[in-house]
Amino acid sequence: MKIVVKLFHEIIIKSRPVRKLFTKQLHYNLENLLKPLLKEVRVYRHWDRIDITLPDDISEEVWLVIKERLQCVPGIDFLLVVDTYNFEQLNDITDRCVETYTDGLKGKSFCVRVKRKGKHSFTSSEAERQIGGGLLARTDVEKVMLKDPDVQINLEINNDQVDLVRTKLPGLGGYPLGQQEATLSLISGGFDSGVASFLMMRRGVKTHFCFFNLGGMAHEIGVKQVAYYLWSKYGASHKVKFISVPFEGVVEQILTTIDNSLMGVVLKRMMMRAADKVAQDLALDTLVTGEAIGQVSSQTLTNLSVIEQAAESLVMRPLIAMDKQDIIAQSKRIGTEEFAANMPEYCGVISNKPSTKVKLTKVLESEQNFDFTVLEKAVEDKQLVSIEKVLDGLDTDTDVDTVKIPQVNDVVIDIRHPEEQEANPLVLTNNQVVKIPFYSISSRFSELNAENNYLLYCDKGVMSKVQAHHLKLQGFQNVKVLRYS
Repeated sequence: MKIVVKLFHEIIIKSRPVRKLFTKQLHYNLENLLKPLLKEVRVYRHWDRIDITLPDDISEEVWLVIKERLQCVPGIDFLLVVDTYNFEQLNDITDRCVETYTDGLKGKSFCVRVKRKGKHSFTSSEAERQIGGGLLARTDVEKVMLKDPDVQINLEINNDQVDLVRTKLPGLGGYPLGQQEATLSLISGGFDSGVASFLMMRRGVKTHFCFFNLGGMAHEIGVKQVAYYLWSKYGASHKVKFISVPFEGVVEQILTTIDNSLMGVVLKRMMMRAADKVAQDLALDTLVTGEAIGQVSSQTLTNLSVIEQAAESLVMRPLIAMDKQDIIAQSKRIGTEEFAANMPEYCGVISNKPSTKVKLTKVLESEQNFDFTVLEKAVEDKQLVSIEKVLDGLDTDTDVDTVKIPQVNDVVIDIRHPEEQEANPLVLTNNQVVKIPFYSISSRFSELNAENNYLLYCDKGVMSKVQAHHLKLQGFQNVKVLRYS
């Protein structure tokens, strides 16, 4: 099996040296992601594309995992699943097309589209006409239709080889991850910060995560789930950090020392100061937030300006002019909507009459009462962990039944990351095992037989508990957690 990776359209208009760097980075990322899934995979870099070859006997299960992974890699415009053949004459290509497409053309309208590179005795238009004429004469097609046909046959001719396109899959777009500088995203687990983090990753920015814990363990667990999901689905080609900063003491100081109308802005300023220090420790120059104009009182232009002045780093706000419904729609597309909708919340400070146009002088005057050693202690006590280990040692308080020994008819769903599944396969003697990665389980669970009982499995039991909880909130009662210890 061969997959042709087409570069995102903004990459192909770059200068030759820049385009080469982007293509090299994408090649590196694809190898990093695919090799752990399938040792036999091969990735070849060309000037205008990247070719991926897979064994012809690849299982449908492995192919689905690889396909889903490829469609989430930043830097790819679209993917072509192709059959490649050598040819000598144009008639050879016609014969291959008849052999390949006959069954799918019966009773349908069609057209042929050819892209050609190299020196040939025919033009692309001539190839389209001859191949189309051959298919019209030798198959049971209804007719040729150049506009909006039932079937469009796509071919790419490169010197003495032709790629017959079987399937075209959309890519994620954007730039290859790692080609831009890294950043630190302030993530709360809600709709906004998850989408903001994704947009930076899609643009090729390696994104670390910083969470300010205002006092809720359930909230921290939920945020770690979101960060792990975003990384594993869209950024697993690179390792990043998750930093948790204990902010309970800071909140207490704000509640006791800051003017009520300024509390929300001051809390954000304290977060900026702390994030600035964390970023400096990681040698990062920028911060990312999910703020949008006018969503809450602290997000007016005046207040955003005052908040930003607390940080030395550049503050980027990719959602600044987006509507809330657009943000929620984007979170649904990328898979974080359900996390955000079920995220436990902890309200740190609530102002009775928050000011929408605070004055910096008044804020600075109020902050003179704040004990900044509390903020310094919070940063000093931060917990920093590699994202792939962010779930280690956690437990959840979700109300989900756990079983140690499956019943004979129970179906076990292995929701681990594909790399974990590959490295340590789950093999059970008496039970069917289905592999559905945790980031797909919510969307794919409804496709399963509703009469079966399902047990979710992961190494630590944390992800399976949270995913089972989310499924039960959606109304599925035939789900539990398999936990051996």
